[in-house]
Amino acid sequence: MKLTADSLATHLRERLLPVYLVSGDEPLLAGEAADAVRAAARKAGFSEREVHFVERAGDWEEVRGSAANLSLFGARRVLEIRMSGRPGTAGNAALVKLLNAGDRDTLFLILTPRLEREAQSAEWVRAVEQHGAWLPVWPVEAGRLPAWLRARARQMDLQVSDAALELLAERTEGNLLAAHQELAKLALLKGDGPVTPETVLASVADSARFDVFQLSEAVLAGAGARALRVLAGLRAEGTEPTLVLWALVKALHDAWGATPSGGGAPRGWQRAGALEQARRRAPRMAFGELTARAARADRIIKGRVPGNAWDELTLLTAAACA
Repeated sequence: MKLTADSLATHLRERLLPVYLVSGDEPLLAGEAADAVRAAARKAGFSEREVHFVERAGDWEEVRGSAANLSLFGARRVLEIRMSGRPGTAGNAALVKLLNAGDRDTLFLILTPRLEREAQSAEWVRAVEQHGAWLPVWPVEAGRLPAWLRARARQMDLQVSDAALELLAERTEGNLLAAHQELAKLALLKGDGPVTPETVLASVADSARFDVFQLSEAVLAGAGARALRVLAGLRAEGTEPTLVLWALVKALHDAWGATPSGGGAPRGWQRAGALEQARRRAPRMAFGELTARAARADRIIKGRVPGNAWDELTLLTAAACA
């Protein structure tokens, strides 16, 4: 079965399954989900815990050996397996065998990064869903972040104004751990009345994190202010200009696909909203000028013409959003 972060607490109050898989690249949410499973297991009498970090194929022998050995005192235990990537052939076989063994005194907790589409259909993942539950953890999207922060603030008995929540979301986007920590700090510093934007400005550092996919999506949607903010964040994080230019060119390519000359429909991996905005904007976009500017940015990055690559990327971003 599949679970979500919202349904996990209710599920654990009702039952405890033999195996749980928590996958995702959002450390705060994945960590909280794993903590909830561990707490439920302790309450159910699983008093011991073993942790295995699997990096190489040979590590699975240690996992199998540990699972085969009974506890010295006959106690029930949580066997926690942390993987940095795919388990490989050896890991797949080991996991399937362990999960099918039906050991009632062992609860398996498997932690992995985000599983790609191909990995989701692996035999060991199907075994998890057959005997237990899989909880894929997804990042909180920018549009949902204020609501997520509001719910967290209520849990901390913290009143935060809507404007302050918007500002806090802007300063911590893409970094939920920082967002949670900033809320905790505000809870310690709170006085009478709700937290205001001035309070947030005074106490919250700009901890937002972005990736080039967010830049491409913002350009497609024509969201100039957001695109430029994402671009500035990428520059501050030391992202390679070549990768940024790739994302911008990808957005232009997808927007061109929305024109009659390009086929009449955008073709990309971005969200439907951004693609629909691109379809509306495409007939008014100056693709010739944008392509020429992208080519100039490429020559600057390669050192063939003088100039500042980030300045040129900024101009390209602004022009693409105009």
